[in-house]
Amino acid sequence: MAAPSEVTALLKRGKRSVASLFKGEWSRRNGSPKAFKEFLDYLFDPRRKSIEDVDTIDWCRWIVAGGATFDEFSAAVKQYDNAVTCGLVWTKNFVAYRCRTCGISPCMSLCYECFHSGNHEGHDFNMFRSQAGGACDCGDINVLNKSGFCSRHGPDRKNLNMTPPTDLLAIAEALMPRVILRLIHHFRDNCKPMAYRDTFSLAMNDAEHFLSFMHSLSDMGAAMRRVMGLALTNTTMYKYLTEVEELPDYSNSYFVESQKNYLVELNSLSVPKGFEDFDNLPGLSQELHHSCLLDELVFWMVKYEFPEKLVTLLLSLLPDEHYKEAFTKAFVKHYSRISLVLVKGLKRTEIGNRVVHISVQLFSNEGLACQMVQEYNLLYTLIISLTHMIENTLLESSLEGESNRKLHS
Repeated sequence: MAAPSEVTALLKRGKRSVASLFKGEWSRRNGSPKAFKEFLDYLFDPRRKSIEDVDTIDWCRWIVAGGATFDEFSAAVKQYDNAVTCGLVWTKNFVAYRCRTCGISPCMSLCYECFHSGNHEGHDFNMFRSQAGGACDCGDINVLNKSGFCSRHGPDRKNLNMTPPTDLLAIAEALMPRVILRLIHHFRDNCKPMAYRDTFSLAMNDAEHFLSFMHSLSDMGAAMRRVMGLALTNTTMYKYLTEVEELPDYSNSYFVESQKNYLVELNSLSVPKGFEDFDNLPGLSQELHHSCLLDELVFWMVKYEFPEKLVTLLLSLLPDEHYKEAFTKAFVKHYSRISLVLVKGLKRTEIGNRVVHISVQLFSNEGLACQMVQEYNLLYTLIISLTHMIENTLLESSLEGESNRKLHS
């Protein structure tokens, strides 16, 4: 697609120069300049380039840094990392620690750095190799006694109220919803019928570098995670970005069609039998309504059978409490569909490990688990889903004769 003349002029300039220009305009006008929006419309247009395009990702790195290098920007943001919890996410075979002396929950775990920075001398601890993945619980008072925290984490840590200057993250706040929407468009474009699920892995391979860029943002710490969490949970922004009406010249026909395709896929994800008997109870109606980017990302995570890079990205943001509650609600709302994926998925062992990975991080928090039980009838959801999964493993048996057959799992 041809770029608008204003965008063409900007493309002829260096990336650093354009990034500095946008940051300056943003600061002076205290809002979103028209040129910035038009440039993002061009940069993230799925019809122009695929999500694996390295030049687009490089543009993102320069723009979010506002004229500084990405490494310089990352170092500046990390100075305001006032996260209470560590939250380091790991995958299968990662070596971590568990201290039974300090632990409140038997599922608690600590990364190498937090364990050795804390005082566990003479404690009952072990080093283990993770089977399904996990995350560091250092600083989380729900699963670990304060005596087990390292000096960098916990509600009593110093510099807890550090606030980054407004202009440091202003561009990131404007850019983030568009970055997430580009990933969602990729999932929408590559979702195939169940018979072609092997294309899911190809789609995820294409998104590898884009997701790595998003991981690098999350790695900047609490200040950037807060920006990402707010973008993911902003209901007004989601409505603005996705509810589009076709223009007379059909110039936005792709986005109109993308929304239609998404709604078709949303309705295609079936629900296990049994829930219809309880749909009058709070939280048990299985009709899905997505109200933010996070809701839709969780849907695609389920539909694409829990791709590891997406799972670990969403888990890496959990140290932000506002995001953690929103992610837990979205996960619970999709749980009945998750049970179907566990039964019918192509790589059921891997899927099971990733569902465990998520569940442990969310439901080891007693307060949050109880909230989900009260607001969404989580126990009903778990039991009905488990019943359906067991029924799908039953086989007809003739051990007691043809006339008296029984089912065995």
